[in-house]
Amino acid sequence: MTLMAPPPLDQQEDDEMLVPHNDLADGPQPMEVAPAETASAVDAQSVDDPPSARFTWTIDNFSRLNTKKLYSDIFIVGGYKWRILIFPKGNNVDHLSMYLDVADSATLPYGWSRYAQFSLSVVNQIHKKYSIRKDTQHQFNARESDWGFTSFMPLGELYDPGRGYLVNDTCIIEADVTVRRVIDYWSHDSKKETGYVGLKNQGATCYMNSLLQTLYHIPYFRKAVYHMPTTENDMPSGSIPLALQSLFYKLQYSDTGVATKELTKSFGWDTYDSFMQHDVQELNRVLCEKLEDKMKRTVVEGTIQQLFEGHHMNYIECINVDYKSTRKESFYDLQLDVKGCQDVYASFDKYVEVERLEGDNKYHAEQHGLQDARKGVLFIDFPPVLQLQLKRFEYDFMRDTMVKINDRYEFPLQLDLDREDGKYLSPEAERSVRNLYTLHSSQV
Repeated sequence: MTLMAPPPLDQQEDDEMLVPHNDLADGPQPMEVAPAETASAVDAQSVDDPPSARFTWTIDNFSRLNTKKLYSDIFIVGGYKWRILIFPKGNNVDHLSMYLDVADSATLPYGWSRYAQFSLSVVNQIHKKYSIRKDTQHQFNARESDWGFTSFMPLGELYDPGRGYLVNDTCIIEADVTVRRVIDYWSHDSKKETGYVGLKNQGATCYMNSLLQTLYHIPYFRKAVYHMPTTENDMPSGSIPLALQSLFYKLQYSDTGVATKELTKSFGWDTYDSFMQHDVQELNRVLCEKLEDKMKRTVVEGTIQQLFEGHHMNYIECINVDYKSTRKESFYDLQLDVKGCQDVYASFDKYVEVERLEGDNKYHAEQHGLQDARKGVLFIDFPPVLQLQLKRFEYDFMRDTMVKINDRYEFPLQLDLDREDGKYLSPEAERSVRNLYTLHSSQV
């Protein structure tokens, strides 16, 4: 789930009431890009640029290589020796296999370790923009002294002379390597280093932890949770509001990782549930519904709606007669197609794509009978915090199961939904409102 968020909606101090309902402006509020919350002293400290370098490896007579694997010359980054390892005919797959290797791993002292972020590329010598590049990161050690991609690119594409990856039987490979400080996770002080602490995983609750961290870092939401009324007789394990208040408080003031067992107990979960992977979108909806119900008849009533609710208009418009049917609907999140879409904008284009109702699929327009028509959806207003659910799974009828869509998909740091003269907006939309969002979090 991806959340886009504007700046905090209120600049009041922490000890002030956040959402008195009579002070909230009606209707959608302008979206502006602004810095996040004030950085801590830790954030302000300067950090030296990590050592990085690019190594280019030109391999002649590539198609005539008669070896299972091949190493490049050694190159130095960050004072360490590296080399590229390839399997020209694939490492037991029909793909080029390519890895970054620690060149002197056999002679390093016991317990050695080094951490690198790196990319490996096969250069397209005809059109460089079609070069294939893959990025990853790894903490190298004696057991894992090489790391990379077993299925880097199909051999059929690599060896096709018209594709541009082999020109005059020459292949060009590049490695961009950045060496970073090895993190000792056992002694790492998250609070000291970042100003924040994490949530402990109960077994399979990483998806829930990501959602909770996302909600916690929306100041408007966090403060509203703090102001939900609870009684001295409430127990966190039996009260979602109190459990969430307790968890948020510990995230804000604890020096170590925070447990989530009280919160999951308030959901009615047992240990078995904590070891099951749940749907994060469904969890978000259930949690927000429960909080919305608990906020009724309190000073923070309407907070969930104020933050997350937007509206769109479904319409059917006849082509040959003057008839149009519209229906306004609210949404708390949007489900966007990934398959066949390069990025978020392409998904929004598909979302508002006009469908033609004609032939056997004509629209029955009351007194006009069956008519050719256009059907679609346009947005009346977007919420201050926009939640996008990417449809990464689809049903495979041949295998009778859900399969994941692993297509490359891009999302910008800023999302402008007023683009192309407001192509996503309905005629009823308030055009003076700026629908510009900043990426707040991405849950993968």
